[in-house]
This record gives sequence, C-alpha cells and structure tokens, in this order.
Amino acid sequence: MVGRAWDWMRRQRVLVDCFFASPLLLMTLPGMFGTYPLVAPWQVALLTAGLLGPMALRRTLPRGSFAAVALVSFVQCVAGVEIIPANVAVLMGLYTVAAESSFRWGLAALAAAETGAVLAPLRYTPSLSDFRPSFLAMTAVVLGVWILGLHMRTRRAYLRSLEERAERLERERDIELQIAMAAERARIARELHDVVAHNVSVIVVQADGAWYAMDTDPGRARRALEAISATGRQALTEMRRLLGVLREGGDGTAPPQGAASEPQEGAYAPQPGVNQLPDLVEKVRASGLPVELDIEGTPPAMSQGQELTVFRIVQEALTNTLKHGGPQATARVRISYGPDTLEIRVTDDGRGAAAADDGRGHGLAGMRERVAVYGGEVRAGPRPGGGFEVAARIPLREEVRT
Repeated sequence: MVGRAWDWMRRQRVLVDCFFASPLLLMTLPGMFGTYPLVAPWQVALLTAGLLGPMALRRTLPRGSFAAVALVSFVQCVAGVEIIPANVAVLMGLYTVAAESSFRWGLAALAAAETGAVLAPLRYTPSLSDFRPSFLAMTAVVLGVWILGLHMRTRRAYLRSLEERAERLERERDIELQIAMAAERARIARELHDVVAHNVSVIVVQADGAWYAMDTDPGRARRALEAISATGRQALTEMRRLLGVLREGGDGTAPPQGAASEPQEGAYAPQPGVNQLPDLVEKVRASGLPVELDIEGTPPAMSQGQELTVFRIVQEALTNTLKHGGPQATARVRISYGPDTLEIRVTDDGRGAAAADDGRGHGLAGMRERVAVYGGEVRAGPRPGGGFEVAARIPLREEVRT
C-alpha cells in the first residue's frame, strides 16, 4: 500500500509540489485582506502569485522555477516591498536545484540565494549593527538548505546505483539459470536418448527371437511379441518426453556457450536406476557422510527414465549435503512406493540452510526439470528443527500425472 502511494506521488509531481507549497499560501493569505500594515493587499496577491506559482513546477523545471522566484524576489527588494512568508519559496527552489540538478547548477543557485542574503539585510535593516546578525542568520539558513539539497542528491544517486546493480545482478542470475536449465535439458535428453535406444535394441532382439521361434515354439514367440509390444509402448512414451524436453529447450540445438556438458567418457554406459541406490549410499558413506536408506512398499514396474530420475534426485540431494551440511551432518533417504506415485524424501541435520551460497549451484533447478518431465513436483528448503530437506513426488502412471 505504501509502495503504491509512493509511486502515485512520483507520477503526480505538479500536484505534490502544489501541496508542499500550500502552507506558504495559507500563511500569506491573511495579507491579502490587509493584515500586513506595510504591504498593500494587491502587492501581497501579486507577490504570492509570482513566488508560489513557479513552485508548481519546482521538480519538473527546477532551474526555471528557481530563476523565476529569484527574479521576483530581486524586483521586490529593489522596489522596497516588505518580505512576506511566500519569500520562503526561494529556499525551496534552492533545495530543489541542489537536489535535482548538477553540482554546478547548485553552486549557481547558492550564489543567487546568497546574493539575496546580502541584499535583503542591506535593504530592510535600519543600521549596520542590525545588518550583521541578519546577514549571518540568512547565510546560515541558505547554506543549510543548500547542503541538505546536496545530501539528498548524493543519497538519490547512491540509491539509483544500488537499484541498477540489483537489476544487473538479477539479469545475470536469470541468464545463468537459463544456461543451467538448458544444459540440464540437454543432459536429460541425452539420457532419455540412451533409454530409448536401449528399448529399441530390446525390440530388435525380441523380434529376432520371435521370428526364429515362430514355427518351433509358438508360446515363446507369443511372449516375445508381448515383450515387443510393452517395450514399444514404453519407448514411445520416453520418446514423447524426449521431444518435450527438446521443445522446451528451444530449437533443439546445442546448449549455450559456457553451459556445463557431460563428459564423453562412458557416454554409452548403462544408466543407473533404483537398484543402484544402495551402491550410491555406500559411496556417500565412504565419503564420510552417515546415510540411512529406508525403502517402503514394493517397487512397481517403472521405466528406465523414471528410475534414472529417482537416482539423480537422491544423488543431487546427498551431494548438496556433502557440500553444505558440515562435518557432523547425517542424512536419511526415504523411498516410499505407492500404487500410483513414488515419494522421495532426503533429509539431513546439517547447516545447509545457513551455509553461504556461492551462486554457482543449479542442482535444485535440475531436479525440477527432471521431475517435470514426468509430471511430478519437488520441494526443497530448511527443516523446522534444523537441517535441509528435499521432497519429490513422481506419478508412476500417465493418468495420475499432475
């Protein structure tokens, strides 16, 4: 609410400037009815219009409004018309020029205001003894207003630099995240490609077996054809997901320059799955992190792409614990198999939530990319009692995808 009001005030400059000049108008208004014995009402009205009128454009045209107010005050001093409350507009104009314009224009406005601080005591004080204190007081006020305007100008420049830096850092962070997501999509596409290639190889082998067993063993040929049908459907499903990943990544070209790529060594090795989770846990334990692995339920039939996604989520979560958990951290991996969904929960009691972020990690974004391929969701964040938690939910059937 406050931010909206502030934005509205920024847009309505003329209205806001009139509002800030209104107290001077109220103070000068009685003089228009003859309450000032030394100034005629028409003079008060004329001076008020000449001094407060330019204040409506105080921030829109700071130098022009100050020049108009200074000129009216100079003519008033030369004509010998007594000072009225509306003459404070000179100080308002001085502040605005110092705060809104360059330092040189601020110095010029200071010189003009200081000239008025000299002429006014000379014109309106009866003796030299009265001139000195009036001159010193007016000079102190003029310098104070000018310094305040310079301070506000410096502060606004500093705030603008901070805003520009924040916007630049936000743009750089978005670019880095896009690069990381593109690299992760390319990695997922390569892995799903391996899965599809494996399924096609199985289809070819089963088709050859069915061909040779068609005359001698019809039952075996029938089983081979059933395997071909199931594997073909699975390959089509994985192919759809592969094309979806490439479509989301753009035109399917290589990832942007600077994006991380998978090492080529071992590119044709079998992809890991849920059966390799105990081996992964043992490797993490050997690295010095105590890990417990709990598996609930019976593992259903899963595609290789789904098994690979489960393995990568657990791997990334344990890697984050190793990097950020601290020397005394422990972790627990819990896999729950349901009839329709698979839930993964990796928790630790380390200091990952309070660890310093170097801004180079994109593991959580990669997890979300992988799980999104299968219509799942990932939640990651600090635990209430301390530590960090990664929770993922993956639908196991197409009809329950979110």
